[in-house]
Amino acid sequence: MTASAKARRRPTPGERLDRALSRVGAAGPFSRDALFAVLVAAVTLGSFEVMARLAPADPSLRVTAGEVWTMGALATAQSLLLCARRVRPGWCLGAMIALQLPIIAIAPQIMAQGFGPAIAAYTVGGLATARFAVAIGAVAVVLETAVSTAATWGEPGAAATVANQFASSAMLYAGASVIGAYVATRRRNRAMARERAEAVLRAAREREESAVRSERTRIARELHDVAAHHLSGMVVQAAAVERLIDRDPDAAREGAAWIRSQGKETLANLRQVVGLLRERGGAGEGTAPVPGLSALEALVEESRRLGDDVRFEREGEPLVLPPIADISLYRIAQQALTNARQHAPGAAVRLRLVYEPHHVDLDAVNGRPRREPADAEHGGTGLVGMRERADLVGADFEAGPTVDGGWRVRLRLPVREADRERPGGPPGGGADGGVRSGIASGTGER
Repeated sequence: MTASAKARRRPTPGERLDRALSRVGAAGPFSRDALFAVLVAAVTLGSFEVMARLAPADPSLRVTAGEVWTMGALATAQSLLLCARRVRPGWCLGAMIALQLPIIAIAPQIMAQGFGPAIAAYTVGGLATARFAVAIGAVAVVLETAVSTAATWGEPGAAATVANQFASSAMLYAGASVIGAYVATRRRNRAMARERAEAVLRAAREREESAVRSERTRIARELHDVAAHHLSGMVVQAAAVERLIDRDPDAAREGAAWIRSQGKETLANLRQVVGLLRERGGAGEGTAPVPGLSALEALVEESRRLGDDVRFEREGEPLVLPPIADISLYRIAQQALTNARQHAPGAAVRLRLVYEPHHVDLDAVNGRPRREPADAEHGGTGLVGMRERADLVGADFEAGPTVDGGWRVRLRLPVREADRERPGGPPGGGADGGVRSGIASGTGER
């Protein structure tokens, strides 16, 4: 429920009473029970006042007005004890029973039961254990029956009076305790239902937040892989154009044209990635195929056009990999070349792809940089993204420095038996089925 909905919801009678009691300073259980006890005492005293007026006129009751007022005083004291009904429920009910005994002794034939004992028994039934409620109720019934027996001993109709007292006491304490236990159980069940509902809502919110975080990570990884690769090349070419503007205007114009075409390609790739992340169905924008290992040679050629010294080797007969694994290996190779360009400019890079019967290996090694990077302090998320992609497809991933001051990225992807189906020919390879091919190129001006 939103905050505005809560504001529009009308408070329940219980909530209005709770607010009213809080405004008059009755915030705790004892203070609220004290107000309740005073109210019950007033009602009890009023009822005995009516009895004091009517009872002497009925000779069959055999009770005087003074005896009624005595019973009324004891019953009023019982009601005032309700201030402790929740802070000391057992003590409260015990005191009620102690005051009930003289009331029965004064007029056993009336069987006067005030409001206090019933309310106290109700409270004990809701707060105490069932065994305790039964025990104290049984004690009360026995004591009150015994007092009634002693008070009517030898009188006519004594047996009927005692039986009526026994039934009245048993029904009062047993009935009030059972009702209290039932109400308390209902409250506990409602509280448990609310807790379960809140737990379900919390779990749903956590799942939603986790899904949002996962999707953000996925989007960041895809955008980084696409943008970092293309934009790093555009930065390199922009620097070359800047140096060639005065020295070789024609070459500078060619470089600017390449940057423009590369920008268009980058924009198209970003649109493609966004469309794929949205998971839109049907044909149209965003549904173009995502490059995989079959596009590695095109990726290498693009890096060479940027002036990188890249050697690409492919060994073994290509396998048809699951799409997510095919894309992930391509992205890792793309990021490895991008990292080499950014952090080891001018260094030779060796990219090696090996298909084995039970695994596929991807190895990217660059030597020591020939010049300082443009931004030596820059640290991106490329390595984190590569590791996440490797974990996603269950591949073993290693990255770290080499002994000669370079950097190496290694990945091994286990291949299941179902993934060993061979395509008709190696993507981008020769007619020999993709058996080893090595191409070297010189380093061009950046």
